Amino acid sequence: MSKYLVETYYTCSIKISHYLDSIQDNDLKNLDKREDGKFEILDIKFDSRKTKNLDHSDKNKTSNESLLLKKDLNPQENASLKDKKSLHKKINESIEKRFSMPDRRKGYIQKASIGNHKIYLHTGEYEDGKIGEIFIDTSKEGELVKALMNNFAIAISLGLQYGVPLDEFVNAYVDTKFEPSGKVFGNDRILSATSILDYIFRELAISYLNREDLAHTPSIGNIEKQNEKNSEEVSDDQNQFLKIVKDITSKGFVRNNYKKKLVDLSDIRISLKGKK
Repeated sequence: MSKYLVETYYTCSIKISHYLDSIQDNDLKNLDKREDGKFEILDIKFDSRKTKNLDHSDKNKTSNESLLLKKDLNPQENASLKDKKSLHKKINESIEKRFSMPDRRKGYIQKASIGNHKIYLHTGEYEDGKIGEIFIDTSKEGELVKALMNNFAIAISLGLQYGVPLDEFVNAYVDTKFEPSGKVFGNDRILSATSILDYIFRELAISYLNREDLAHTPSIGNIEKQNEKNSEEVSDDQNQFLKIVKDITSKGFVRNNYKKKLVDLSDIRISLKGKK
């Protein structure tokens, strides 16, 4: 039996994010050398595949050719190869790395009921507003069902923290059918659900992925966008204020409708008098 070597070539697009306390020219120049960045693989495409017959003669040829190539390489090329190897190591480490949640985190709680069953959905977010964990509490259920739902939420949370996109969970659990099902009370965007999991991942998709196709009522944000086209442009001070609001509020709670949730208190004066 002759042995064959199969070589597969891929192209991979990677996003690297760094958190800097201050932006300076020296920090930006040496940004590629920092090792505290978070890797996120955006896309992997298959390019080509080659096969080679590994006989004894071919093995000797390939080994000799590899030695000649190593001798002919310039020092710059050797450095580039080392950089590529270190990049591959970082990618492999980032794939297996868990991005833990911060100790103090944002999120929201949504209470709803399907039939006679109350459901409390708790979410936790990273500093950039991306969801990283969920908790599910139910009422009028036995200890077995509660334990299963709690452990199911833990499994989903671990998947999110290890880099599994929320889209994958939404596509897997939306439209699942089991009891309890029917009308949903307490949620302004979802009016009915085929199961508890269908309701939960519809809510997460609407709040964090802007999946308006899964909602049953129109979004307030779409109406606001139409009104904004007819209104005047927002000033720089208002834009800066909105950015601050986005940093301190839960993205899932406001569902990107920051202007609707804000209350202008600039014309209100409060007098504070201490007790004598």
